[in-house]
Amino acid sequence: METLTPCLWFDGNAEEAARFYASVIPDSRVDAIHAAPSDFYPSGKAGEVITVEFTLMGRPFLGLNGGPLFRFNEAISLMIPVETQGEVDRLSDALSTVPDAEQCGWVKDRFGLSWQIVPKQLMRAIAHPDPARAKRAFNAMMEMKRIDIATIERAVA
Repeated sequence: METLTPCLWFDGNAEEAARFYASVIPDSRVDAIHAAPSDFYPSGKAGEVITVEFTLMGRPFLGLNGGPLFRFNEAISLMIPVETQGEVDRLSDALSTVPDAEQCGWVKDRFGLSWQIVPKQLMRAIAHPDPARAKRAFNAMMEMKRIDIATIERAVA
């Protein structure tokens, strides 16, 4: 059985985006690039890249060069679970185009796609069985732009 594959709509730069993501995100790669067999709406020409198959963290995606009609917004984001502060910082630095707009681990990349860089420690902390500890961790996170693991751990303790 095939798997569910998210299709991400780009404005002519699906290949650039897929190559960038594959260079930044672990266990990622560009799998295939497909040229359009004929002209396509709204302004694509035969022979131009129409779709890009790529894998992010072992999951399949399709990039579609659909044109300028639709843009990404914060209604969808891709979450990357991480284990170290170094991973938080590396991925945030690579993906965030507006560091001042970062909030609670969310960043927006140069293609307009939103990402959540989420330490596993944060997920455990806000699900802590002690509601007071979970609340402290959650409140600490709400004050952050980029998640700081040590601050979350101190809040839980």
